[in-house]
Amino acid sequence: MTATDQPPSPRARADRGAATGEVIPLRQATRAWFAISWQTFGGPAGQIAVMQRALVEEKRWIGQQRFNHALSYCMLLPGPEAQQLAIYTGWLLNGTRGGLIAGTLFVLPGVLALLALSALYVAFGSTAAVTGVFAGLAPAVVAIVAQAVARVAQRSLTHPLLIALAAASFAALALFSVPFPAVIAAAALAGWLIGRYKPDALKPPNGHGKDGGAPPLIPDDALHHEQPGRRRTWRILALGLVLWAVPVAAVAVLTGTQSVFTRQGVFFSGTALVTFGGAYAVLAYVAQQAVQTYGWLTPKEMVSGLALAETTPGPLIMVVQFVAFLGAYRDPGTLDPWAAALLGALLTTWVTFVPCFLFIFLGAPYIERLRGNRRISAALAGITAAVVGVIADLALYFAEHALFTDVDEKVFEPVTLALPDPGTLRPTALAITVIAALLIFKIRWSVLRALGICAALGLGAALAGLPGI
Repeated sequence: MTATDQPPSPRARADRGAATGEVIPLRQATRAWFAISWQTFGGPAGQIAVMQRALVEEKRWIGQQRFNHALSYCMLLPGPEAQQLAIYTGWLLNGTRGGLIAGTLFVLPGVLALLALSALYVAFGSTAAVTGVFAGLAPAVVAIVAQAVARVAQRSLTHPLLIALAAASFAALALFSVPFPAVIAAAALAGWLIGRYKPDALKPPNGHGKDGGAPPLIPDDALHHEQPGRRRTWRILALGLVLWAVPVAAVAVLTGTQSVFTRQGVFFSGTALVTFGGAYAVLAYVAQQAVQTYGWLTPKEMVSGLALAETTPGPLIMVVQFVAFLGAYRDPGTLDPWAAALLGALLTTWVTFVPCFLFIFLGAPYIERLRGNRRISAALAGITAAVVGVIADLALYFAEHALFTDVDEKVFEPVTLALPDPGTLRPTALAITVIAALLIFKIRWSVLRALGICAALGLGAALAGLPGI
């Protein structure tokens, strides 16, 4: 550890930070967040692990319990918890400026990379080479989402009641087409009831013990300097809502309330409020609306978009940028299609991530003064259990559309089933899925490495003229 990363008097630095809101120099923090932003592959688990290693273990800027407390709050919020954790930690280290820098840098590389990949997909997606690459990526996504189901289940389903809650959530979505927000609300209520009447069923997450290293700059028992207050809350709320709503209102005035830009702005603004449990949990809802209701892209393209988002740094919910890019390109109105695609993608990115800053800056001063709130923990446990069922529904959706050409919807009131036609099975896609599962579950390769292999396999199969691409 260098002298710049570990000052000689951490307690003195923490005391100064309590008064100024800046625990370390802003330039030093910015360099650290820039480095972290290019390592955020592998979904929220990998992104949180990167911040854990850099901020808690290596630089010793924040204590482990404080880091876990911030993470617990972020998991309770709608939106990408890893980015919100970056905003929260940046706020702890450098106040509002630190939170803005940390949150922006966390998503910026992914925004730029996915814009470029979306443009390449639109421009060259019909060529054999590009088709083959995406045909290899799509089956790999099935294995990746299955891994997410296993990881979340292992961590959260610690009691038969929670297993039942996960199964009920899966059935509500996959069989009865219950709206996603209703599933999340019911799960929060169920978690609260379990916490009240069966508290032993809710086991707290395992924390990390002290490792004997140097004390962190922000100790676990320190309080942030910024006090919560009514005046501060109203000021941040008003500013945040204006920044969030003005771009949507502007496109509604300039392009009409029925334009693709207005519909995307309104839809993804609403989505940002219900993305509990991370991107995997809400993608089934986004996929259903974007494909079936709005017709912005096809089911196969939705899977390809998720594969693209998996290959870029930043939150996986960035896939909504790809959805908006394709939707606006195909329905540009009076604009040039490429200009429309760029406008739709950037507007969607804005309304998706601005709420993350608003939630943290509003709630963090209050959360700093809460310790061990049992009601919040119980509701969070219920939501987390339901997320397992939600992700399982997403895995089923992607598997059907990645492995079969035709998927028909059958209605048996009140049950609705999506049944693939067995005669349209894609054998090459199935083979790549099996290989991806072996790489991820058995050999334990990273997500990015497995995606690279599967993309190469898809490209090889397309150039060889194999069926099922």
